[in-house]
Amino acid sequence: MEDKSKLLNDLKIDRKEDDASGGVSVVAVVGLVLIALLLGGAGTYFYLGGAQPEPRQVVAKPGDDIKQVAQANVVAEDSAGGAAAPVAPVSDRLLNASGYITARRIATVSAEIMGLLTDVYVEEGMSVNEGDVLARLDNAVASVNLEFAQAQIEVQQAQLDSTVANLDEAKRVLVRVTELEENDFSSNADVTRAQANVASLEAQVQSAQASIKVSRLEASRQQERLNDHTIRAPFGGVVTVKNAQPGEIVSPSSAGGGFTRTGICTIVDMGSLEIEVDVNEAFIGRVFNGQKVEANLDAYPSWTIPASVIAIIPTADRAKATVRVRIRIEEKDNRILPDMGVKVAFLKS
Repeated sequence: MEDKSKLLNDLKIDRKEDDASGGVSVVAVVGLVLIALLLGGAGTYFYLGGAQPEPRQVVAKPGDDIKQVAQANVVAEDSAGGAAAPVAPVSDRLLNASGYITARRIATVSAEIMGLLTDVYVEEGMSVNEGDVLARLDNAVASVNLEFAQAQIEVQQAQLDSTVANLDEAKRVLVRVTELEENDFSSNADVTRAQANVASLEAQVQSAQASIKVSRLEASRQQERLNDHTIRAPFGGVVTVKNAQPGEIVSPSSAGGGFTRTGICTIVDMGSLEIEVDVNEAFIGRVFNGQKVEANLDAYPSWTIPASVIAIIPTADRAKATVRVRIRIEEKDNRILPDMGVKVAFLKS
């Protein structure tokens, strides 16, 4: 029993010693806990945005670039550390559409007659003026025909001169016969014969003059036929396609087979370029004549081309449910080429 009592006494804790040695440590622990709580609350306050400065928003104005405005708001949000209120973009675009560059003046030049092509003076990309010679056909037969017509004029002119000379002589004979008849040295029959001869020669003169006129018309026709062997530019522009080479047969229409060309070259008037777009018929009410348009070529998307509506074609495409709109290009540039793809935006004003 004594051993058990001794063991129990050894297990007892002396409260005085604990208070003297452990009091200071408890106070320190409690102080540290309070400091930690204060620091955590302050951090949470700032983390939740209690001390954030109010972000400055950039408001879009008409004519401003919407992408730049949105980027400025993003920068403001990042610098403030919070989410800014969304800004509604302001745009004066009513409708977007896509189309192609087209030329109002474009021609595939051919010969008016069938013939052998002897010379071609153009290449792709070459600029030509109205009336410039593009090519020539073999004109040997046409030249001979023209010379023959001109020779006929000379022959008939000589015949006319001979008839006129005979007429002058017949008139003199008529005068002499008439004087003799008055003096009874000639009969009335001689006078009548002389008058008939004069009238006949006058008719021959008129016939010769008419024949010369016909021959001159024939010569003019042969000259035109000879001119048809020289192919000229119908208007000024740029050659975009060269279809034939010297030595080939050209014709205004297909003559059968694959060896006859129907065109020599294609000329485009670059000053007549415009934009054609198809607008959905549900939105055609937003488009009007003279409306300002911004165009961007697919080849140069960052280049904005000022344009305006020329006309709204008064018919719709039943298959596509679209209406074609012609748009004038306000600024001409060598970078704008036929058949280029383009996107347009119709503006409010």
